[in-house]
Amino acid sequence: MTTALRTGRRLVMASLLIAAAVGCAGSGGASEASCAYLVTYDSRTYLDVANVDFTVGEKLGTATIPECDDTPNTPGDTVPERTITAYEVEGMDPAVTIAVGDTAAEAILMQVR
Repeated sequence: MTTALRTGRRLVMASLLIAAAVGCAGSGGASEASCAYLVTYDSRTYLDVANVDFTVGEKLGTATIPECDDTPNTPGDTVPERTITAYEVEGMDPAVTIAVGDTAAEAILMQVR
């Protein structure tokens, strides 16, 4: 094997190790996780959708944000289940798309997953 080939392989391996270390490290060097923003409404689960313009319609009722425990080995970090207002999205079927928020102005677009 030539010296150039060995050097190239070492550089590739070093790059992969650095990328893996950076990808796993968050603030403080520990890996971080976060719960997906999910809600349940009318027996369906919705996931948030970003970068889509929409118009909030009438209030539908109450959606539930499930409990989140993304750090199961750290006691006391569980975010409890809570409720939030569900709204229609103009021009969309609520069986597929809703908006949720504490107010209509703060509503986030959600689609069935």
